[in-house]
Amino acid sequence: MKVSVLWLQKYFSDPLPDMATLVDALTFHSFEVESSDERYGGVIDVNVLPNRAADCLSHRGIAKELSAILKMPLKEDPLRITPESFLETKVLKVSVDSEFVNRHIGAVVRGVTVGESPKWLKDALASVGQKSINNIVDATNYVMLDIGQPLHAFDFGKIQKDGVASISIRSAKAGEEIALLSGDTIQLGDDIHVIADEISGMPLDIAGIKGGLHSGVGENTKDLFISVGNYNGTIIRKTCQRLKILTDASTRYQNHPSPVLTSYGMSAILKLIPLLAGGEIEGVIDVYPVQKAPSEPVQVTVDQINTILGSTFNAHDIEDALLRLDIPFESKENTYIVSAPFERPDLTISEDIAEEVGRIIGLDKVLPKELKQISVIDQARFKGIEKVKDFLVERGFTEVSTQSFAKKGDVWLLNPLDKTKPALRTTLAENLTDAFVKAKLYAPITVAPNVKPKVFEVGTVFSKEGERIAVQTSEPVPDIPEIAPDAEYVPKRYALSLYKSFSLYPFIVRDVAFWAPDTTDVGPTRSHIKESAGPMLVRCTLFDTFSKEGRTSFAFRLVFQSHERTLTDEEVQGFMASVTEALTKKGWEVR
Repeated sequence: MKVSVLWLQKYFSDPLPDMATLVDALTFHSFEVESSDERYGGVIDVNVLPNRAADCLSHRGIAKELSAILKMPLKEDPLRITPESFLETKVLKVSVDSEFVNRHIGAVVRGVTVGESPKWLKDALASVGQKSINNIVDATNYVMLDIGQPLHAFDFGKIQKDGVASISIRSAKAGEEIALLSGDTIQLGDDIHVIADEISGMPLDIAGIKGGLHSGVGENTKDLFISVGNYNGTIIRKTCQRLKILTDASTRYQNHPSPVLTSYGMSAILKLIPLLAGGEIEGVIDVYPVQKAPSEPVQVTVDQINTILGSTFNAHDIEDALLRLDIPFESKENTYIVSAPFERPDLTISEDIAEEVGRIIGLDKVLPKELKQISVIDQARFKGIEKVKDFLVERGFTEVSTQSFAKKGDVWLLNPLDKTKPALRTTLAENLTDAFVKAKLYAPITVAPNVKPKVFEVGTVFSKEGERIAVQTSEPVPDIPEIAPDAEYVPKRYALSLYKSFSLYPFIVRDVAFWAPDTTDVGPTRSHIKESAGPMLVRCTLFDTFSKEGRTSFAFRLVFQSHERTLTDEEVQGFMASVTEALTKKGWEVR
C-alpha cells in the first residue's frame, strides 16, 4: 500500500521525522518497505502483511504504528471517537443475504453538486496513485484510504421510483450481466453477489468489488445513495478469482475487517460530502443481521511473554508497549487480561500479544544468552542399530524404509489412513517383500547385470507385548551383530567429510571378482584395491560375496572418473591391469 507522508502528518501535532527514519521505523518494527519516493511530499510503499490488513491498509493504521514505534501521540484517532448518529430514512429500503452480508449501512444525501475536487484532495489521491474522478467518487476513495473502510456512491435518482429506492444485496441470477464503470460487461452467475435495484431487478454493482455503469455518479447527479458494507471475505476472494478482478475495495474485504468499522466509514463520508459537494443528509438505514460478540480477552503473563520471545522484559516494559499500541488491558500480579480493539482481529492468543510487545520494544532489545548445557543420554540402542546397518551395507545390501502399517497385526488403528492396511506391523517381512519387488525394477541401474538386488530394513514392529526393533533382510546373512548397547561404536556414515566438487566428465564402470581365503577381511581388501587402481578411482563398492570349499568370492564395482578430461577405455584397462596384478600378488585368483 502506498502511504503519503503529508497525509500521515494530519494525524500528528509534532512534525514527523525524515523519510529515512520513517522507513527504518516501519521496517524494523512493522512491515517491509518496498520503496520510498520524495515526490508529493514523500510516499512510502508498505508491504502490509495479511494478518494486519484489517487495520493497516489505511493511513490511520500506519499512523497508529508510527505513533507506537516513535512514541509520538496521535492528535486524534478517528476510530476512538463515537461515530455520529443519524435519523433513519424512510426513502431507502435494503434487504440482504445474511450469509454474504455481515453488515450494511445505506444513506441518502439530497441536493449535492457534483464537480471537480479541491486541490488538497486531488493531490492526496495522486500521491498514492489514484486518479481524481469527481468530488463524490474522490470522497469515497479518500475515506477508504484514510481509515480502511470501502464504500460506494450511487446516483439515487437512477434507482428510485416514486421517491423510494429498494435495494437488494443478493446472489446474481443465471444469465444476468452488468456493465462496469470500467466499460467491461460481465456475465454473472449465482456464485456472484450483487447490489441490485429490487424494483427493476437490475444489478447495480458487484458487491464489494466493482461499481456498475448504470447507477454511477455523474455531473447531473443531485441525490446520492451511499453504500457502506461489510461482506464475507471468503466469497469476495472467490469472486475476484473467478472474474480476474482485484480492486482496492475487494483487497480490504478479503482480509475480514470488523463490521464495527462500517459505522465509522459512514460517519466519515457523511461529514466529508457536505464539505465538498453540499447537500443535506436525509437519513440512514443500518442492516446488521447477526451482531458478533467482541473477541474473547487474551490472558498472558510476564513469564509467558519472556518465554515466547526469549527476553527478560519486566512488567513496566510490557505495559509501556501495550499503552503505546493503545491496546486495553487489565493487570494483576504479573498477569494481563488483554482486550483487542475491534480493528485488531489478529490478536487472539498469547503469542500474538508477545509478538506485539516484542516488535514495539524492538527485537534487538532481546539480549543474547548462552544456552545451558544439555546432558545427552547415551544413545546405546541407536549406536547398535547403526552398527547393524553399516554391517549390511558393507555386504552389498541397500537399506529401505517402509510403512509401519500392515494388512494384519496385533494392534489395529481406529482411523487408518490406508484402508487396505488397518493394523500396525508385527513383522518387517510383508512390507520388505513389496519393496524387494520394486527394487527389481531399478536393478539395471543400481547393480551389475544378472545380479539380484539385496535389501534390508531395520525398524519398529508392534505386538501385544509392546514395541521392539527388528531386522529383516531379503536373503539370509550370517553373523549379523545384535542390536545391543555398544557405547564404543561410532557410526561410519556420520564421520565429518569435506565438500568436493563433482566432475563434469563421464565415468566408466568396471567389475572385478576374485577368490580369496575365508579369513579375508573386506576392509583391508577394499583398501588394497583402491591403492592399486590409482587416483582416477572414485568409488569402490562390494556388491556380491559367496563362499565355497573354504574360499570366498568377492565382487567389487569400480568407478573411474577424471575432473579434467574424459577417460579412454585404454586408460581404464591399464588401471584394471594394475588391480588384477595386485590381487594376483596376494595369492588370490581373479575370476
